[in-house]
Amino acid sequence: MKPDLKRMALWGIFGTLLAALSGAAGERRYPYAPGPFEPNWESLSQYQCPEWFRDAKFGIWAHWGPQCEPEQGDWYARNMYIQGHPMYQFHLATYGHPSQFGFKDVIRRWKAEHFDPDRLLAFYKKNGARYFMALANHHDNFDLWDSKYQPWNSVAMGPKRDIIGEWAKAARKHGLYFAVSVHASHAWSWYEPAQGSDRDGPYAGVPYDGKLTRADGKGQWWEGFDPQDLYAQNHPPGKQLVWDWDASKGSSVPDESYMWKFYVRVRQLWDDYKPDMIYFDDTVFPFYGVTEEVGLHLLAHFYNSSLQWHGRNQAVVTGKHLQGIQRKAMVYDIERGRTAEILPDPWQTDTCIGHWHYNRRLYDEDRYVPAEKIIPMLADIVSKNGNLMLSVPLRRDGTPDEKEIRIVEKIGRWLRVNGEAIYATRPWKVYGEGPSTESEEKGQFDGVRDVYAKPFTAEDIRFTQSKDGKVLYAIVLAWPADRVVKIKALAQGSPYWLGEVREVRMLGVRGKLRFHRTADGLTVYLPKQRPSDIAFALRIQ
Repeated sequence: MKPDLKRMALWGIFGTLLAALSGAAGERRYPYAPGPFEPNWESLSQYQCPEWFRDAKFGIWAHWGPQCEPEQGDWYARNMYIQGHPMYQFHLATYGHPSQFGFKDVIRRWKAEHFDPDRLLAFYKKNGARYFMALANHHDNFDLWDSKYQPWNSVAMGPKRDIIGEWAKAARKHGLYFAVSVHASHAWSWYEPAQGSDRDGPYAGVPYDGKLTRADGKGQWWEGFDPQDLYAQNHPPGKQLVWDWDASKGSSVPDESYMWKFYVRVRQLWDDYKPDMIYFDDTVFPFYGVTEEVGLHLLAHFYNSSLQWHGRNQAVVTGKHLQGIQRKAMVYDIERGRTAEILPDPWQTDTCIGHWHYNRRLYDEDRYVPAEKIIPMLADIVSKNGNLMLSVPLRRDGTPDEKEIRIVEKIGRWLRVNGEAIYATRPWKVYGEGPSTESEEKGQFDGVRDVYAKPFTAEDIRFTQSKDGKVLYAIVLAWPADRVVKIKALAQGSPYWLGEVREVRMLGVRGKLRFHRTADGLTVYLPKQRPSDIAFALRIQ
């Protein structure tokens, strides 16, 4: 059963008043905005993904925070506490021993001195992004907004700026839908190496700074702040980091006060900055495996408050490893992967041109994923009813490097020519054809690998169609040497297209193309002019 939109709109108008009269919201263990959505899977499965997300197709993500200060890549705030790890060695040589200079001190160093969100989002909009996502916090537990419940935040220290507030203002100025990503549910176990010490060497047995308390700050730069608000290490460490919190595998388990603090932080982020979308870096949602209560109440709050703000539900919430009814209640996200087939509900790939946090070594070694691999990935994802959220890492100062700029510009040039075959389209009856559809490598986390390993041929084609189904787009992933393309799915008598083919055009090229249709396929003769060096789109009516 689909939700009654009129009833939802009425809730959006009267919900707050009804809550005030009933007092029900104040009695809830995890208070949530009143409305038709209740914190259970059956109610939340009535959710419908908004059209803006289905039409947007391509977003850019700034996965940027204090862990970019060292420019050493992912998980710095954890790995710097693991003796022998390259990040530990870098930290020792650059900042000193983690007993004396911990991640709290890295935060102090991070100034974001050239951060200009207005300029960045104008650039991303120009080059094809229809939505933008900002990192709100990472596993390092540092909030990048004016957080009421986390004293360790970017307004109080480091840049001393409301990073999320500035991103949100710029996104709205440039007409981009605004998203935030939240990762901090895992800080409890992710930071556990900060409780340790070196096993050997001159600092053997000297505790790292992960167990410091407010009392230890007297006379220090962080006097008045409690490091446990950041590190959350007043508990015995688990045997290993387990993403789904399975204690039988050696995970420690967060307590109620930690989960409550996370809940009110995320609720404030949503209420104060009113994003259109929130991404959780969790299996399903935060603390799934410990309790469903936190995640279900957050979903109900997001969807109901969105109804109040817009008169309709505009909210998108993504989760990973979703199954069954969960894919009705949320938008399925695959990290660094794609689906193998068309999915009935909208979904998203999140991936990156490098490491999630900026890594200077990838720049030096010229190891970014090029536009030539990103564009076919985008075409494949869209052909399967998905969106691509592409992370472009920023340097410590808040700027992309010139190699990243060139990649984004090349994507933008392609979309300015071929965007008609991407934006506001829907999947066709089959997603594609050609050798690249016959076998694919398994993804790192879920689905199949995000970047194709083998080169494409002119037989590799991905299909999309206009919303009304009157126009078919065939995105050909390689230029044929003989300038002839054969589309087998459009053969005479094909069950996919029973009607006639009236005309074929190439996006970015004037005039109609010659074609003929036989039992083997639709053969299209291409012009000499190439509108793109990467892939091209045929518009078929």
